[in-house]
Amino acid sequence: MRWMVYGAYGYTGTLVAELAVRRGLRPVLAGRDAAKVRPLAERLGLEHRVFGLQDATDALADVDAVAHCAGPFSSTSGPMVDACLASGTHYVDITGEIDVFEAVSRRDEDARRAGVVLLPGAGFDVVPTDCLAAMLHAALPTATHLDLAFVVQGGASAGTALTAVEGSGGGGRARVDGRIRAVPLGHRRRTAHFRDRPRDVGAIPWGDVSTAYRSTGIPNVTTFTTIPGALGRLQPLTAPILRTKSAQRLGKALARRIGGPSAATRAKTRCEVFGEAWDDDGNRMRAALTGPNAYDLTADSVVKAVQRLADTAPGAHTPSSAFGADYVRALDGVVVSEPTAAR
Repeated sequence: MRWMVYGAYGYTGTLVAELAVRRGLRPVLAGRDAAKVRPLAERLGLEHRVFGLQDATDALADVDAVAHCAGPFSSTSGPMVDACLASGTHYVDITGEIDVFEAVSRRDEDARRAGVVLLPGAGFDVVPTDCLAAMLHAALPTATHLDLAFVVQGGASAGTALTAVEGSGGGGRARVDGRIRAVPLGHRRRTAHFRDRPRDVGAIPWGDVSTAYRSTGIPNVTTFTTIPGALGRLQPLTAPILRTKSAQRLGKALARRIGGPSAATRAKTRCEVFGEAWDDDGNRMRAALTGPNAYDLTADSVVKAVQRLADTAPGAHTPSSAFGADYVRALDGVVVSEPTAAR
């Protein structure tokens, strides 16, 4: 398969390209900045292309799949999906944005007609949480509610920080009775029983609010991570300020200075994921997993996902609908605690 990494000179795109080469693969590296993509391609001994998204259809004409790593995906996903549908190119990205997942899912019929796989969220957002959700649904098919929580160590990249700035004034979101609803940030708190130890977590908007519903059909989904309780209480007061143009400009300027975790930091940090599903009769199932640093997991997943696309039915997918709930077990360093009954 001939494939491309677009946004290859970004933090995560570079990790994907480097890992692909270590595994004997030779993706085409691409982006819109020649001064950034050319040196990376020369260092890795790979072909490169320079183009903007407005020219993506022609640039993808001889490419079977693209790993789209150039965010923020709220701006870049739509044009790249359009180009992939027009050129017959499979699409993989690393978004975690609820609205992007929803937008891509609406292109399902278009993708089927084009014979194209659309797979957003093929990295830490949302592979481990989505696969855990599918495992829990298989263990409890009657589930009506699903909680998913995660903890990541090691810090963020500039791209992740930029996405966080964009969403900083938006509050929380949850799936309620099958629909995505606006809720206060931290509107629920609970204990998440991670594999290493229990932690107090608060509700946040996360991609599984979209994808877990599509993977499982469970109509009530809330996503969590560790956040101070004061943050949720202050969010209604700070959100209007964070939405202003001046605050967004400042936040994005600061985010662009972030270099992302070093290789040494990634090597000694990890991620934890927990899920719990329950039904109206009081039956409950829990599961958890541990993985490597979220960026290493992302690079590993993207490279493996691209190699599986040829055997995946066309259409808009979640990770578990594309590859099955056990896909996460194929990723390096992931250890899964099987679903078990909970009180």
